[in-house]
Amino acid sequence: MLKKIVLLGMMGSGKSTIGKILSKKIKISFFDTDTIIEKECKVKIKKMFDIYGEQYFRKKEEKVILKILSYNPALIISLGGGAFLNKKLQKEILKKTVSIWLKPNFKTIYDRCKKSNLRPLIKNNCDLKFNLKKLIKERYPIYSKANLTITLNKTPNVVSNNIIKRLNKIINL
Repeated sequence: MLKKIVLLGMMGSGKSTIGKILSKKIKISFFDTDTIIEKECKVKIKKMFDIYGEQYFRKKEEKVILKILSYNPALIISLGGGAFLNKKLQKEILKKTVSIWLKPNFKTIYDRCKKSNLRPLIKNNCDLKFNLKKLIKERYPIYSKANLTITLNKTPNVVSNNIIKRLNKIINL
């Protein structure tokens, strides 16, 4: 039986990339919550953080995710890095989906975040390593509640195939 699949993990972990690949391979719809929020609000997330603050963004994020979780068909959802920290969302995700923590090594996260100035919780690159290590320390124990943990040490295509193999043991794709 097909189920909803949720990809979670740190910013820069490849959730959107892998979600799109999985969507094509198993032929179900893909929803990137950050992209949906930006379209609905007509503003980039970093700018939303700057103008309205994190709390405003988190409320929008919760509303969007709960709406997607209410959809009937099987689908793939890519969460923003902090979404799974929301206890209400966490409870719903663990109850209604197969959750997958995408876990790259620190260097991968660091390199990807260093290249992007669109990460709202990473204010300046001079403290990037410190800020990322702090976020990882806070988030990894929460991310570890996911149904599956996928260590990312291969190409997105290979990782997607690995996820499909692991999912086939849990649900019938």
